Amino acid sequence: MALDMQDGIAELKAALPAGAWTQDIDIIAPHLTEWRDKYFGQTPIMLTPRSTQEVSDAVRICAKHKLPIVPQGGNTGLVGGQTPQNEVLLSLKKMTAIREVNPTSNAMIVEAGATVQAVHDAADTANRKFPMLIASQGSCTVGGILSTNAGGNHVLKYGTTKELVFGVEVVLPSGEIFNGLTSLRKDNTGYDLNRLFLGAEGTLGIITAASLKLFPKPGFVQRALLAVESATIAVALLDTLRAGGQLAMFEVMPAIGYRAVVDNIDSAKDPFDARHPWYVLVDWEVGSEAEGAALAENLLGKAFEANLIRDAVIAQSDTQAIQLLNIREHMSAGQKFLGGSIKHDITVPIDKIPEFFALADAAVEAVVPGSRPVGFGHFGDGNIHYNIAQPEGADRETFLANWDALSQPIFDICDELGGSISAEHGIGIMKREDLAARADPVKMSLLRSIKAALDPDRIMNPRVMV
Repeated sequence: MALDMQDGIAELKAALPAGAWTQDIDIIAPHLTEWRDKYFGQTPIMLTPRSTQEVSDAVRICAKHKLPIVPQGGNTGLVGGQTPQNEVLLSLKKMTAIREVNPTSNAMIVEAGATVQAVHDAADTANRKFPMLIASQGSCTVGGILSTNAGGNHVLKYGTTKELVFGVEVVLPSGEIFNGLTSLRKDNTGYDLNRLFLGAEGTLGIITAASLKLFPKPGFVQRALLAVESATIAVALLDTLRAGGQLAMFEVMPAIGYRAVVDNIDSAKDPFDARHPWYVLVDWEVGSEAEGAALAENLLGKAFEANLIRDAVIAQSDTQAIQLLNIREHMSAGQKFLGGSIKHDITVPIDKIPEFFALADAAVEAVVPGSRPVGFGHFGDGNIHYNIAQPEGADRETFLANWDALSQPIFDICDELGGSISAEHGIGIMKREDLAARADPVKMSLLRSIKAALDPDRIMNPRVMV
């Protein structure tokens, strides 16, 4: 280690409580590998502060010695942004407090290390709903979803994470604390500084707490799993099912991904007697069970009459509703049974989804013949997880070596259709160069100017985004 790093680490160890740092390699090891085993890291020390003040103290010392920092939440990120490469690793895992729940203001103040599931539970106790529905909610943290502007399954009705936040508390690169925690729905006093840090991936500061928006709990959630002929039909079906404004979820799965789940995951069972090309999982949020049944009967009846649906399963109990959601929630895990997978998190205008599939599937076949596209996800907001499974019988590592060769034509198609190369997973390390090459030059200049203004010494997640 360089002398200044040695001095900085020594000062961190002297200044912070013994429980707020570790150099134990066994404790640190799980924080250095992301769950897909794509990124592996190293760090001279992991900080585990228990308060905003401890984060501030740590960052001041790092700033003094110009030690770069990588903040980490639940370590569920998919673009490498949370994996240190010899930077100081700062984990928020000990900052899990639910500071306040205010049903009158429909607001909740929580610390950044709290899991999304813990937020759900606290909101539920107050007879409220926090509408971030995401497969990793038992392990992903508030700081992580804010830093990547995660989406999830309810974006169609409630919006991305940015729309679910009143404000944030952030430790800046100087160690100063910005307190934007509020429950005000109207505040017209200057720039909206809070939103600077949402989706910034820890490059402008470390989010330590947030004031989140809560919503009234729906009286009943009517869930159904539908079988359809194609992605084109699925998009056409969306307009029918969102009539009345009660549609909260519209998730689409192709047969290859669906079968990978129901054939391999013990807790996921196929409720249909026959196999189908595509599947759509929907939620309507309504006032009562009777209202949900009537709505499903009405809208699905219209869809059947229009030949948009081949078959349908309407959840008849809470248990069956969970079982249906379980299929969608295991789409990532199921794909491991298909071998190597090259993954993309893209978005295109909803009306361009069928065109995207036609172009992307052809492009993939041209680069690696026999590759198996698995395009699924949040069609209600245009977000597609366009993953590509290796050809049957292919060597996994040989196939994964095509990551860039397969990604570039996919990104070209996104650009052509007016889409985005990153919908909800962020830029991280994986897409940093693609962002620089593809983004509007004025946008990149602004991003770099903001980074330079807030973090002139580039100590905050310096390898990420810009």
